[in-house]
Amino acid sequence: MFAELFADLWAEGEALDAIVAELPAADWALPTPARGWTVAHQIAHLAWTDEVAVLAAEQPDAFLAQLQSVADPFTYVDRMAEVGAAAPPAELLARWRAGRVRLVEALRTVPADAKLLWFGPPMKPASMATARLMETWAHGLDVAEAVGAAVEPTARLRHIARLGVRTRDFAYQVRGLTPPAAQFRVELTAPDGELWTFGPDAAAQRVTGPALDFVLLAARRRHRADLALRPEGPDADHWLDIAQCFAGPPGEDPRPRV
Repeated sequence: MFAELFADLWAEGEALDAIVAELPAADWALPTPARGWTVAHQIAHLAWTDEVAVLAAEQPDAFLAQLQSVADPFTYVDRMAEVGAAAPPAELLARWRAGRVRLVEALRTVPADAKLLWFGPPMKPASMATARLMETWAHGLDVAEAVGAAVEPTARLRHIARLGVRTRDFAYQVRGLTPPAAQFRVELTAPDGELWTFGPDAAAQRVTGPALDFVLLAARRRHRADLALRPEGPDADHWLDIAQCFAGPPGEDPRPRV
């Protein structure tokens, strides 16, 4: 299981690398859907967060000291993207590539049941790898949209879908809300037509629809009005308004595109 996860994390990075590797330097300044962020900001963010994930895995005390040294960790994350984006594209690309190698190597050496500190709740190495895969995919979508590249959905989305389900309660808590007591059933159609299921089969409330649509929602890359997700029950319906699979505040809601 872990070998497949780490291979998929690497493959997700390679997919984004294929998009940015041959970009003219001028294209790194193109705006992306994230307000104020260019292509360079997106890659700089991934490079820096991969580096601090390595720090969390290899030097937890140093990571904790860095986390405690800033007043607002999430403003700090944005600032580090700004700093990284100022580097020449070739230098930034090389930095991101080197960090991706170190990240996979570092996570492979951490005991499977260890808890790694992070900007949100602590995570086991498998959860950290899943979170890094999700971030790579989500920010890769932003880059692809900026440069007009196509991104084909793959079976790697299953990791993100599982993360989206597992972070259901976090989406409530980060907004100061009480999560529903009962679990939901989530049934998603994978890109190849396979059915991915999560939660009790007999759950009274459920969400069904395309897996791609669910991960777009959970990564907050699309508004639910643009997606073919079907809730059953008022709590499941509300969840689709707030679903979020990444640490930190939700930020601006995506605007409907239809």
